[in-house]
Amino acid sequence: MSLPPLDLSVVAVLVLAAVHVITPSLRFIRGIPRSIWLSIFGGVSVAYVFVHLLPELAEGQERLGRALASGVLGVSFAERHVYLVALFGLAVFYGLERLAKRARSTTDGGTGTSVFWIHMGSFGIYNAVVGYLLVRRPSSSLASLVFFTVAMALHFVVTDYGLTEDHEQAFPRIGRWVLAGAVLAGYVLGLAFELPQPAIDILIAFLAGGVILNVLKEEVPAERQSRFWAFAAGAAGYAFLLLFV
Repeated sequence: MSLPPLDLSVVAVLVLAAVHVITPSLRFIRGIPRSIWLSIFGGVSVAYVFVHLLPELAEGQERLGRALASGVLGVSFAERHVYLVALFGLAVFYGLERLAKRARSTTDGGTGTSVFWIHMGSFGIYNAVVGYLLVRRPSSSLASLVFFTVAMALHFVVTDYGLTEDHEQAFPRIGRWVLAGAVLAGYVLGLAFELPQPAIDILIAFLAGGVILNVLKEEVPAERQSRFWAFAAGAAGYAFLLLFV
């Protein structure tokens, strides 16, 4: 697998790390009803998953099936397991959201310390996967790098906004630096180590499930007063770019 140009990938990872640092300070995305920009950003993220990541999973399914098929699990399981990984990613972040909501209902201001560090650990892994895939995605073209970076940067704004709401004091003070460091750490690992392609397919599947859940959990709840037209416009516009640019 060829690597993307080093100077461009360095710019990309620094942009993603910077997004974590600055998002808690962005005032224009705060408030109810939900910011139009957050809905647009969420639409862009979901469009990237459905138009780009899921087709990559379909291409990688045969590789992953050959790698994991066995006499015990059977071919039928192997033919579907990459999508089970995506479902697992979705379920993991759904469970974290339920945990945060339960903690929020039993504490006075934000969620507890234990939930904060669970969030940081899980989102730290999530961010490290993104950093790794900056280097080790199946496609190393410039267009692929740009589309991936833009989609993940806007997705990070959405997730960081939610984390700031959950952890009003801890995330701006500590959490944003943890996640910025996780992206950089994943990038360094990507430069140093190349996983087998089936393992990279698993990382892409996990990321796809996580992106879908993390966007929808921010957009769907009624109390968010989200803007459907902005979400749809973001999704349609980015899907058009992915398909025709």
